[in-house]
Amino acid sequence: MKGIKYPVFTVLFILFLCGSVSAQNQRDWWYTLERGKVMFRQGDYGNALLAFDDARRQRRTMFERMERDLIALLSLSEVRRIGDSLDWVERYAQERNHPAAAAALNELYYRVPKESFKNSAAAALDALSSLKDYPEAEQWIGETYLIEGELSLALDQFQKALVLQNIFENPGYATELRYKIASIRRTRQEYNEMERLLLSVLNGDRLWSGDTVREALRNPQQENDGNAEAADQPLPFARQAMTRTLENNGVNRFITLYRYGNTESAQAHRLLGFYYSVSGRHARAQEHLMFAFLIQNTMIIDEIIRRHFDFTFTTLDALAEEINHYPVILDYVEKSEYYKTAYYLGASLYGNGKTASAMGIWNFISSQKSAGEWQARSQAQLRNPHIERALEMP
Repeated sequence: MKGIKYPVFTVLFILFLCGSVSAQNQRDWWYTLERGKVMFRQGDYGNALLAFDDARRQRRTMFERMERDLIALLSLSEVRRIGDSLDWVERYAQERNHPAAAAALNELYYRVPKESFKNSAAAALDALSSLKDYPEAEQWIGETYLIEGELSLALDQFQKALVLQNIFENPGYATELRYKIASIRRTRQEYNEMERLLLSVLNGDRLWSGDTVREALRNPQQENDGNAEAADQPLPFARQAMTRTLENNGVNRFITLYRYGNTESAQAHRLLGFYYSVSGRHARAQEHLMFAFLIQNTMIIDEIIRRHFDFTFTTLDALAEEINHYPVILDYVEKSEYYKTAYYLGASLYGNGKTASAMGIWNFISSQKSAGEWQARSQAQLRNPHIERALEMP
């Protein structure tokens, strides 16, 4: 009303509130995605799917507008004379009062390091255009289809999200997607594609595909024991040294000497090991299962040391006694298929003619009541060792 004077604090509060609402409006897509996740976790899959689709559309709308704002700035005759210098274009937007284009650049820098554009305005525009896609929304649409049993639709969505992996806010999602796609391929018995996806996960495993081994393997006891055979070797030779230790000295010596904690690759090694084992490729199975079992034991030993700092690994039997004291480790053992991994590692060793090492692993499993099916199968192997005929993919 006329004549009313608002206190300065009130005016500032209103301006702050308007600015907050404006910022929220710019990122409605993020809020909508989070709302969809809540619905998904509550089992409201229909509305969750609508929310994820809305989030995808809202993000595209926002970045399309920002792209237009930046194109409009770059199309000005004065800006065209500046050339491709991103620094000069940014300064022009700020000094000549082009807030929409300046906001577009700020949003871009928030998501992509400015240095990556090498001071190129054209490169910045290309990057801004790529941000119109929303891989997280594509993934969650896939999750919804998956839980509703629509495997083909889920597969399409996960593959679409994987193509956009370069703009994931969390790069780790790319590995998660590969595992999800591999799982669908496995369910559909498309084993060649499953194998390809799992091997692609291992491209990021330093010990599997890198050039040096000292940073990958970590176990001070290796050097203290005077057996650092693998520590300074190129990776193929390092794996050979590890394999010789397992085959000739047994699994207890192997785990005494080596530690490897790459949890991201553990599942890929495990599943590939199962696949190669039941398809009769024992050498390849042994290599992957060796890595999987080493990673599992590294995780278990690290967790025990965190609780019991002076613990030192001696044998798998002694380790199993410690495992039984900690519910969280027992849960990990079950989820990571620890005893199944050990059983098939023994089977692959036996298939490669390394009977003594295979028997050592089966002896260990046969004494573990918590191993369930794998205890019984190990006991059967000890009575009558043989290469099992594959009835189905494990």
